[in-house]
Amino acid sequence: MTPAPLIEFCGEWHEVDPARPFTIGREADLVVDDNPFLHRRMLEIRQTAGVWLLYNIGSRLSVTVSDAGGRLQSWLAPGGRIPLVFGATTVVFSAGSTTYELSIRLPSPPFEESTPAAVADDGTTTIGAIAMTDSQRLLVIAMAEPMLRRDGTGVSEIPTNRQAADRLGWTITRFNRKPDNVCDKLDRIGVRGLRGGPRSYAMNRRARLVEHAIATRLVTRDDLPLLDLPHD
Repeated sequence: MTPAPLIEFCGEWHEVDPARPFTIGREADLVVDDNPFLHRRMLEIRQTAGVWLLYNIGSRLSVTVSDAGGRLQSWLAPGGRIPLVFGATTVVFSAGSTTYELSIRLPSPPFEESTPAAVADDGTTTIGAIAMTDSQRLLVIAMAEPMLRRDGTGVSEIPTNRQAADRLGWTITRFNRKPDNVCDKLDRIGVRGLRGGPRSYAMNRRARLVEHAIATRLVTRDDLPLLDLPHD
C-alpha cells in the first residue's frame, strides 16, 4: 500500500487514514473555517488502486491545484478528481472573500521532482516556461504581499496599483506598464483568466494573477525581503 499523504494547513499537520476517505471543509476531518460560503465537505482524499486521488466533492467552488515547482497547474471543478503524484501539492481555493491554501505531502511520490528555476545572465528568472525580469517579479511580489504574509487572506486584500507602486517606490505610470506584460506571458503558456486588452486590467485579472503566482510558487514568502531592498 502506498504511504498515506500528510496535510498541512496553517502550520498544523494532519494524517490521512488509509482505511477511509479524508474530507476537508467546514464540517470535515480537516475543518478549514466556519465560513458560511465554504462547503461542509469540499475536498476528499482517498486511495484507489494504489493511487492517491484528490476529489472536489463540493457543488459550487473550484480549486487550483499545483505542484511546488510550478510544473503543473490545474483547475479542479466540482465533481472532478486529480491524482496526487508530486511530493508536495498545493491546493488554493476561495470562499466568499477569503482565500485558503493547504499543502499535501506524499512520502513516496511517483513523480521525481527537479529544480524548476534558473537565472539567466541578463537577470531574468525562468520558472518552468515563464521568464520574468527582476522588475516584473517585484511587481508580482508587491501585489501578492498581503496573501504571502497572512494565511487565509482573501483576494479583497490585494493592494491597488497605486498602493503597490508606492510600496516599490515606483511612479504609477511605470507600474501600470508592467501587469499586462506579465499577464500576456502567462496567457501564452495557457494560464486562464488573464486575457484582456491594455485597458481592461480589472480586479478579476489582478486576483487571478496573484492566485496563480502563489499556487505555482512563482513567488513565495522567501521573496518578501526583496520589497525592502533599494530599487532602481
